Amino acid sequence: MDRLKELKLRVLEANKRLKSEGLVISTWGNVSEFDASSGLLAIKASGVAYDVMTEDHIAVVDLDGNVIGSALRPSTDCPTHILLYKKLAGVKAIVHTHSMYATIWAQAGKDIPMLGTTHADYFAGDIPCTRSMTPAEIETEYEKNTGEVIVERFQTIDPLRVQAVLVRSHGTFVWGADAHEAVTHSVILESIAKMACYNHLMAGGREAPLDPNLLTKHYNRKFGPDAYYGQQGK
Repeated sequence: MDRLKELKLRVLEANKRLKSEGLVISTWGNVSEFDASSGLLAIKASGVAYDVMTEDHIAVVDLDGNVIGSALRPSTDCPTHILLYKKLAGVKAIVHTHSMYATIWAQAGKDIPMLGTTHADYFAGDIPCTRSMTPAEIETEYEKNTGEVIVERFQTIDPLRVQAVLVRSHGTFVWGADAHEAVTHSVILESIAKMACYNHLMAGGREAPLDPNLLTKHYNRKFGPDAYYGQQGK
């Protein structure tokens, strides 16, 4: 099987996982993955239902936005994906959803605070929320500018330690080393967003942040230089 076909099949399977994992309704979401060797990315075609999606519904696009070998239009969010691949070093695959609890935080314009070790097991800090977009940003190249406000938010955040963002009033963009890892990170994001919502309600908005020592311990035991979680070589 050639490399491009493998890429399309992996992106197809990851897009279908959005539905089976309960992260999307209707056609509201997409997964892409970038292949650095070819300079191409594969992404869900615009408006295609997950139940009928096949390999033929996965568009291949270069970093200039040109569709390769298909008459199908890629997701309308494709310019956002392209901008993030260009400007966030190390990002290899991206998921966009409007999953319920994470989107509640996005609609409130609030970062998801680091409250517990479940959060720290995958993200090394609060999940940031972007600023509101200006009228000019919305009216001109909206999808590209969505990427720009994400990049702006990550000026002081390592995108490989916090692999998720909330776009204010909109939804989530989450990434990983490949399409399936990015979907897994999206599942985890939705879970911690739900827990944070209930913590916020229970504490009356006065929830306590996680002890920084616990944050460092839980993140580093999986991803630090001396990580020991899981099996060696796995």
